[in-house]
Amino acid sequence: MVEFDPGPPVALAEHFAAVPAPPVTADFWFDWGPVFYRGRLDRSARVLCLASDPGATERIAGRTLVGNAGQRVQGFLAKLGLTRSYVCVNAWAYALHPDRASAERGRLDDPGQRAWRNALYDQVVGPDLQAIVAFGGMAQEALEQWDGRPDVPAHAVPHPSSRDETKLLNAWRAAVEALREVVTPDADGDPSLPNYGTVFTEADHEEIPRADLPFGAPAFLGDDAWARENGARTAVARPSPDDGHTLIWHAPEG
Repeated sequence: MVEFDPGPPVALAEHFAAVPAPPVTADFWFDWGPVFYRGRLDRSARVLCLASDPGATERIAGRTLVGNAGQRVQGFLAKLGLTRSYVCVNAWAYALHPDRASAERGRLDDPGQRAWRNALYDQVVGPDLQAIVAFGGMAQEALEQWDGRPDVPAHAVPHPSSRDETKLLNAWRAAVEALREVVTPDADGDPSLPNYGTVFTEADHEEIPRADLPFGAPAFLGDDAWARENGARTAVARPSPDDGHTLIWHAPEG
């Protein structure tokens, strides 16, 4: 059986098309356009993952949280026994320059941004939702501004790209322990997988499921294990000085 993500339903596609431009477009890789989601859009998700903004690999895939950070998040979901019953969205639909994160976090409450973002969150969750995980400060601020936030447990944890690995692992380990008490695993999931240790290992990453990616995506998209084995965090890079209009994407040999 060939699995792939068929894209959003009409109502959500119309909402995506109405995304407002960021208040300060120069703070973003704006010319690459927005990236909106990954996972289930039929309101069946049991866990909602909130992240900051899409990265370079996300632009290639047209789906969020698919690069190295996304594969860490997928490993987190796997430890809960989830193989598909989740949805991932961002605080910003446009990729943000890291050195402008502090300034743009203060602009999340721009009325147009907040209204569009909250309407998106409202549309992707449903009665099956059991928990929310906000990865990083930007996502946590967006969660605080969500007026219609469901009454389910919410966990604020470091972003998967956090440079403080000890803090990240301690927080993620505790979140996994707590979420295993409230999240129903998928039938083919295994919530007894080992929790996090003292260092991030390859086993803590998980390949992005084909059902989360568009039809025709190459087999290696969403699995950067080969790049990590060669000392790289990801197979996609933004070259300087033309990082606003050029991406370099490496494919594994064979």
